[in-house]
Amino acid sequence: MPRPRVHDEAVRRRLLEAASAAVAERGAAGLSLRSVATAAGTTTAAVYALFGGRDELVQAVVDEGFRRFAAHLAAVRRTDDPAADLLTLGQAYRANARENPHYYRVMFGARPEGARPAEPTFQVLVAGVARATGSAPEEAEVRAGRLWAYVHGLVMLELGGFLPGAAGDDAFTAALRASRSIIEG
Repeated sequence: MPRPRVHDEAVRRRLLEAASAAVAERGAAGLSLRSVATAAGTTTAAVYALFGGRDELVQAVVDEGFRRFAAHLAAVRRTDDPAADLLTLGQAYRANARENPHYYRVMFGARPEGARPAEPTFQVLVAGVARATGSAPEEAEVRAGRLWAYVHGLVMLELGGFLPGAAGDDAFTAALRASRSIIEG
């Protein structure tokens, strides 16, 4: 008879939340399984049972961050206006970062060496840029990289409280609209 499952999905989610906050704050090297387990209201045995160990827990945080990010991007529906769709993708990027700031910081800042990023999320942007500009795939990738750097910079500034003239949604949308020259480069 199989061994009964001791730790459920709720414990797994709490561990991911606690680990994302810890890695975002102190980096992967500063992650303590004991403190994460305590913050999640469980024991280190749960970490080992659910994830296998420290490195796997950190990778699970990265994977969860990209899963949430991909869900935001997937919610953006294509319309007949590719430029408007690109703007909506930028807004989805920002919304994800604001709703999941710890995961966002782990994905793009405190990610441990060797953690695998999720390439499919970048390909969503490449496809949107290709569609909006009519660029060939290689050129669309270069332009998407520029746009990503721009939007990422805006989001990081906003999360850090440094976005100049931060008037919320209007300032971000205005900055995205001004990014057309970055894409066309």
